[in-house]
Amino acid sequence: MAKLLDGKVAAITGAVTGIGRAIALEYIRQGAGVAVNYFPDDKSASQYKALQEEAGKDARLVGVPGDISNPETGQELVKKAVDSFGGRLDIFVSNAGVCQFADFLTMSPDLVNLTISTNLNGAFFAVQAAAQQMARQEPSGGSIIGISSISALVGGAGQTHYTPTKAGVLSLMQSTACALGKYGIRCNALLPGTIRTQLNDEDLADPDKQKYMEGRIPLGRLGKTQDLAGPAVFLASDLSEYVTGAQLLVDGGLFVNLQ
Repeated sequence: MAKLLDGKVAAITGAVTGIGRAIALEYIRQGAGVAVNYFPDDKSASQYKALQEEAGKDARLVGVPGDISNPETGQELVKKAVDSFGGRLDIFVSNAGVCQFADFLTMSPDLVNLTISTNLNGAFFAVQAAAQQMARQEPSGGSIIGISSISALVGGAGQTHYTPTKAGVLSLMQSTACALGKYGIRCNALLPGTIRTQLNDEDLADPDKQKYMEGRIPLGRLGKTQDLAGPAVFLASDLSEYVTGAQLLVDGGLFVNLQ
């Protein structure tokens, strides 16, 4: 069976846990060489080793530690991907993000600034680094995917600092689609619904909260990180070669269920 990303080179931010990890593993299965970014601490380094083990010793995988809120981190990730896998970058996934639920009236400036610098500023500079490479390589072109959220389209009382950043990622993909089309670079956003990850485990630990959320989802279950992998392959592959500026909800039908 043909692999949809055979021979392609991808870089993914925040890719040793959650959605980013699931996408990295599926990209490898589909034939891509993958460079993953992760936070520079011992816990994340251990998670990268676990990713290596699951991917297998023959996997085309390299890791690049770095704080994505630092503009140099995206540049380093792109350079590592290009140097490791043949001189070009075909796919870039901006996934790194933080989400700590907090009350609006008592939220600290530190939490607000951390969320914006990671989720939005970090995405901007990482996407810029990828686009610079894709525009100058021969032939130019590539696919950039921003991991936004259903939260870009709806409100959340405990997420007043978070939802604006995810709306910003969606807007970033729309505007970069306009700016980069002339280089053959496609830019699209994935909008996950309620996906069980390390970011919301505490919030969904309450069985009543989980039952309520499942009851709102037409498909009757919370999302798994692997549910994002297929859509991410589609947007990265030649199957979507005329898709840019789009937003793809991956939410089990949650957004359209008004009951």
